[in-house]
Amino acid sequence: MQTLASDTLAVELVAVLAAADSQAPSVLTIQGGLTFPAGPFVMAHRSLQAGLRGWVEAQTHHPLGYLEQLYTFADRGRHADAPEMRTISISYLGLTLAGDAPPDLDASWRSWYEYFPWEDRRDDSNAALFADIAARLRAWAQSQTRGLRERQWQRCCALFGLENDIWDEERTLPRYELLYEAGLVPESPIAGPDLLPGRSMLYDHRRILATAMTRLRAKLKYRPVIYELMPASFSLLQLQQAVEALAGRRLHKQNFRRLIAQQDLVEETGASTQTGGRPAKLYRFRRGVEMERALATGGRLPLMKA
Repeated sequence: MQTLASDTLAVELVAVLAAADSQAPSVLTIQGGLTFPAGPFVMAHRSLQAGLRGWVEAQTHHPLGYLEQLYTFADRGRHADAPEMRTISISYLGLTLAGDAPPDLDASWRSWYEYFPWEDRRDDSNAALFADIAARLRAWAQSQTRGLRERQWQRCCALFGLENDIWDEERTLPRYELLYEAGLVPESPIAGPDLLPGRSMLYDHRRILATAMTRLRAKLKYRPVIYELMPASFSLLQLQQAVEALAGRRLHKQNFRRLIAQQDLVEETGASTQTGGRPAKLYRFRRGVEMERALATGGRLPLMKA
């Protein structure tokens, strides 16, 4: 990590650059997937965004397009290698099309489910993992004082959709914070030897990723941010699969297509693609559509019921 050093304070800019396809969303990382592109904000930078763009392009050679400020992290002790210094990280979320990382740089695209495997609920492949998490959280809740046991278990159920509670895909960050508190992830100061699967990151970059996932999943429901993540032309199936990959949930096919038609977000290109069966029509986003329009009527994606 590069920082602007002082006696007590360091300021850095961090970029979570996300891309999506039909398989899994990915994020651009450096240091073998351990951190996000980052660097100090210095007086020579014209603005925060200009400084961030400079660091990302220098470290990854990937240009930044859509960008928004994500969150400012300033907790004490965020970086164990400099405990005497408070590091303020101003993080940004960027959306782009995935590309090959330059071979001469230590930059790579990584699936965000590599870091948070329990966040992918598109099928039953993670059923054993969910059962393991439920058992561990129950044991953790039972280890609390008598007055906290029931309250903590209710919290576990609400966040992980246990005992008939509903899984909310937007609550990625609270779920991670619960697992951190329970000592089930390696970043936790009380972590034991038997940890949940999922790649860790240096500093608190995994928490930053959880924050970015929470933000992006929420924005899918009221802004067509998927526009920034799709190629110039695509089939409706490809569009649905990309949204499903981001949300970690299956969508109802007919409801999804009805929704897209009602919102008038896409138009046919006149071309089609052959996928082994019937040719699939190709679409593009309508340039004349106001991109701030809600993607979902009533603010909700047409999710399949569990």
